[in-house]
Amino acid sequence: MQKITPCLWFDTEGEEAATFYTSVFPNSKIVDVAYYGAAGPRPEGTVMTVSFELDGQEFLAVNGGPEFTFDEAISFQVSCETQEDVDSFWSTLSEGGEEGPCGWLKDKFGLSWQIVPTRLPELLSDPDREKSQRVMKAMLSMKKIEIDALERAAAEA
Repeated sequence: MQKITPCLWFDTEGEEAATFYTSVFPNSKIVDVAYYGAAGPRPEGTVMTVSFELDGQEFLAVNGGPEFTFDEAISFQVSCETQEDVDSFWSTLSEGGEEGPCGWLKDKFGLSWQIVPTRLPELLSDPDREKSQRVMKAMLSMKKIEIDALERAAAEA
């Protein structure tokens, strides 16, 4: 049984966000929706929490109010085997949000994601230090990570 569940604080968009995220990732679903009752503190009948899974990982969305917002101190990393996967996650998650450097983006809810091809850490940890530094330099010039460009940088002599 999973012991740690990320809890994401939203103002009122928890259910919308959970629905969006479960549509993006395979093997994902909304597990439960709980509503505020008469005791509040938000209006009775509004969504309080949404339990959901993204590819088997449990999450909880809480509609707690506008007091807290997301920042880059927390992000979720998505490992991608292919450029097609990188492109798909990048375009879907950044739509309505904001593209950042080095594979980082913010989605339309302000949550930060890192879309990382599995090839990137392999190339960055290459024992040939010059090769890994060329890959680092190439990656630092990108927004969305392009695997072919990383491979070209690694192959330069």
